Amino acid sequence: MIVDDGIATGSTVRAACEVAYSNGAERVIVATPVAPPSTVALLRERADDVIVLECPENLRAIGEFYDDFGQLGDDQVVEILDRAWSR
Repeated sequence: MIVDDGIATGSTVRAACEVAYSNGAERVIVATPVAPPSTVALLRERADDVIVLECPENLRAIGEFYDDFGQLGDDQVVEILDRAWSR
């Protein structure tokens, strides 16, 4: 499963699908809260399933769909993942 916080053009997620398949994935599912319909159509050509909560026709910025879209540093991400794995 490939999860993204929002997909605009889909180029990174399409590449991630290819990497997953080349590493032996039998099935690839893409999940995201927001992506434009044209991008969803392209992703459906690369993934077995695409799950999207909102498909605005005129997507300008992913951050518009979040109350807080602040960026996290690598150290913060590692700390969050470490806490999750320790549970």
